Amino acid sequence: MPQGKPDVVPQDGMTTRQRRNRPLLLVHTGEMKGKSTAAFGLALRGWNQGWDIGVFQFVKSAKWRVGEENAFLALGRLHEQTGEGGPVQWHKMGSGWSWSRKQGDETDHAEAAREGWREIARRLAAQEHDLYVLDEFTYPLKWGWIDVDEVVTTLVERPGHQHVVITGRDAPPALVEAADLVARMTKVKHPMDAGQKGQKGIEW
Repeated sequence: MPQGKPDVVPQDGMTTRQRRNRPLLLVHTGEMKGKSTAAFGLALRGWNQGWDIGVFQFVKSAKWRVGEENAFLALGRLHEQTGEGGPVQWHKMGSGWSWSRKQGDETDHAEAAREGWREIARRLAAQEHDLYVLDEFTYPLKWGWIDVDEVVTTLVERPGHQHVVITGRDAPPALVEAADLVARMTKVKHPMDAGQKGQKGIEW
């Protein structure tokens, strides 16, 4: 795709403008870091275009404030004060499953994840955001907490002009098949291979 131009233009009856402005479903998956980072970079571009941004995190603890959260909430305040960019909402869905488990058993976390997905589905139906970042959403799908077929149907049939980007390892095949763009992050090298721990500004 030199200079951002497709190699082949399909004969689907759509105009160039229609094809260019088609809402996209994007999936960032794979074992390497950078999936969420790429999604938030996309959200930053969208904010600059004046898009309404909705971020929904499924694996982060409700008490864990990542650097991107602070930055985007600041951008949301800037929009409120000056009109620059677009509005921003940031949600940790349900009880926010974290690697250091919070109180409650797996049933509680599964129901919280389903509740979070129901809220996203409601917003999609109402066309509340221009870009949805479903961060680490593949995990509740992988664990069977949320029905994959229901998610795929809802995303494929979403109305209006709403972009959705989903991050996380082991994206289910049905989601990969439905997506317009799938990026698989593959590890070549990582500092942790040499025993180095995560650090500020790189991992969070």
